[in-house]
Amino acid sequence: MNIMLFVLFALGVLLIVKGGDWFVDAATWMAEVSGIPKFIVGATVVSFATTLPELLVSSIATYQGKTTMAIGNAVGSVIANLGLIMAIGLICMPSVIKRSQIALKGAVMILASASLLVLTKGGSLSVTSGLVLVAIFLFFMFDNIREAKASNAPSENVPKDKATVRTNIFKFIGGAAGIVVGAQLLVDKGSAIARLIGIPESVIGLTAIAIGTSLPELVTTVTSIIKKQSSMSVGNIIGANIIDLTMILPVCSVISGGRLTVEATTAAVDLPVSLVIMAIMIIPAVMKGRFSRWQGAASLAVYCGYLGYMFF
Repeated sequence: MNIMLFVLFALGVLLIVKGGDWFVDAATWMAEVSGIPKFIVGATVVSFATTLPELLVSSIATYQGKTTMAIGNAVGSVIANLGLIMAIGLICMPSVIKRSQIALKGAVMILASASLLVLTKGGSLSVTSGLVLVAIFLFFMFDNIREAKASNAPSENVPKDKATVRTNIFKFIGGAAGIVVGAQLLVDKGSAIARLIGIPESVIGLTAIAIGTSLPELVTTVTSIIKKQSSMSVGNIIGANIIDLTMILPVCSVISGGRLTVEATTAAVDLPVSLVIMAIMIIPAVMKGRFSRWQGAASLAVYCGYLGYMFF
């Protein structure tokens, strides 16, 4: 048995753990030094970094002609982010959230998923339809910029000297790179090890893609829980989902030559499931101003049921 596979697998684990630690530390510092709410930092800067794997996997798959994998990866990541990662986060650490932050961002996420459901009814996503999703993305970014400007109240107790700035820039970039590279090593070498011990190829494919593209969000969420930065974790997941639905898919539509093929199960099963989990997560949170453990448990139950349906 190739020892190097296990060495590289362990290196992948080390990279995502340490990368996640640096990444959250740097993002927290950025929020404190700029005065921008941690939820907004999580929904924008952190989300862009953690959605890199989805963008790369979907773009490469589209370029290779595997268009159904591209949209399946994006929508599947949204479901995993909410039904698995955010659900686990809420079960471990329920959080209070500002209604003004979660209401509009949650509504935009639901609108993006519902719009995609309507736009792909014909079995594909055209460039023209993709522009509708891009418009939703631009509105999301505009609202984040507006909120960041309105909340700009930097903390006076946060170090801002040149050495600290350089350190945190390095931590942010190095942490993001560590998460992405570590995730790739974990998936590639984990898949190779699985083949060696006889796990079927079909099972490897279904699990490797989902785990690989969602690991950055998972690592960021777990690290945020440990560091008690729950608002950044929630912002990251909601922002990542909006980016998945409104930026990655239009890009893939252009790469595909103007029409991204959508499987029937995406419109019939995947998108409706994403809307159900979104409703469980967002509506009670807006009404009560907090996320509760039961929301995490209910979303995780829906996700497990979804996996059971897909596998069996």
